[in-house]
Amino acid sequence: MKTSIGISDENRKSVAIELSKLLADEVVLYIKTRNAHWNVESSDFHAMHKFFEEQYEQLDEIMDNVAERIRSIGHYAPATLQSFLELTHLTEKSEEKNNSQGFIELLLADHESIIEFLRGNINRFANDFNDLGTSDFITGLMEDHEKMAWMLRAHL
Repeated sequence: MKTSIGISDENRKSVAIELSKLLADEVVLYIKTRNAHWNVESSDFHAMHKFFEEQYEQLDEIMDNVAERIRSIGHYAPATLQSFLELTHLTEKSEEKNNSQGFIELLLADHESIIEFLRGNINRFANDFNDLGTSDFITGLMEDHEKMAWMLRAHL
């Protein structure tokens, strides 16, 4: 069935493409945060194990919301590992040691990268694609990532 929400097909497609990139970034960051949760080794293991768990649970909700936003504007969300690796701005590889500081620095850099991507699309979605809903949606996501980044930064 045709999606008729006051945004042109071309604009909805453009927004869906950018949201798909965002979803890929969120999935890669989620996996990297899971890695930190599973593999952290340091004297603060228990606290960091729980902290990383809180972070990946937040990312799980964010991933679901991004995929549902793509669907709500009439497109399908990517859902394969291959597509995520092709779309992401992040790298899945890490040369960090398995200590909390190494994981925190790695994850913080990825959050900051996502924040910049989101900030760069807020006005673009509203002004260029006439999609105020998605603009508002990603503004909220940016604020979520800013808070998560702050929590990571506070451990450094």
